[in-house]
Amino acid sequence: MNYLPEIAVILLAAVTHATLQLGLGALLLLYHASLGKHIKPKTKGLVGSFIAGFGLLTLFLLGACCFTMEALVDSKIGAEWLMALVGILVALAICVMTFYYRNGKTTELWLPKAVARHVSERAKKTESNSEAFSLGMLASFAELPISLALLVVAANSILALPESCYGLAIACYAVIAVLPLVIMRLAIRRGKTVVDVQRWRIKNKTFLRIVSSASFLVLAMFLIAFKVLTENGMIGK
Repeated sequence: MNYLPEIAVILLAAVTHATLQLGLGALLLLYHASLGKHIKPKTKGLVGSFIAGFGLLTLFLLGACCFTMEALVDSKIGAEWLMALVGILVALAICVMTFYYRNGKTTELWLPKAVARHVSERAKKTESNSEAFSLGMLASFAELPISLALLVVAANSILALPESCYGLAIACYAVIAVLPLVIMRLAIRRGKTVVDVQRWRIKNKTFLRIVSSASFLVLAMFLIAFKVLTENGMIGK
């Protein structure tokens, strides 16, 4: 059996997840608040805990999607549901392009102001690794209105793989999703400042918006070509 389409879907969904910006924005807030209060080793510990919390909840959510789908739909979504997912992905691509970022020279996101204020306050008050860990989990959870469809798409393809590959596929997805946070941490450790990173994000906001929106569309088109049409028997499996 050819598993390449399933692997490609998982990777595309993970890369699309990695283009989302809430985790990166929350981590920058944590960096900004911590560097002004703590010595560098303390800040490194907080940042590492944040990344661990973000990645672990992403892994848990994907695992929960796999478990739920295996229990409810016998490990396989039909062509009608796949087409509905395609529609959701296209709608999300439009949303990311139009209102994921707020207008102006800022990287503020779509979050309701109360939620954004809560995340910001939590970042400023974080003093321990456990608090940083929970902040990372909060950032991952708060992105669910955008990322849930990606998790469901990835879970559907993971369940099409041999059972022995489930754990590895889930772990790979989580690693890819958290990779931008790791890259930013490495960039700051090598001399970049929080201001440098934020200035780059503002300067390239349009580029980031296009990349993220295009990723949703590419994933949707891939699902149509290699999953929906195959399920309907329009192309050979």
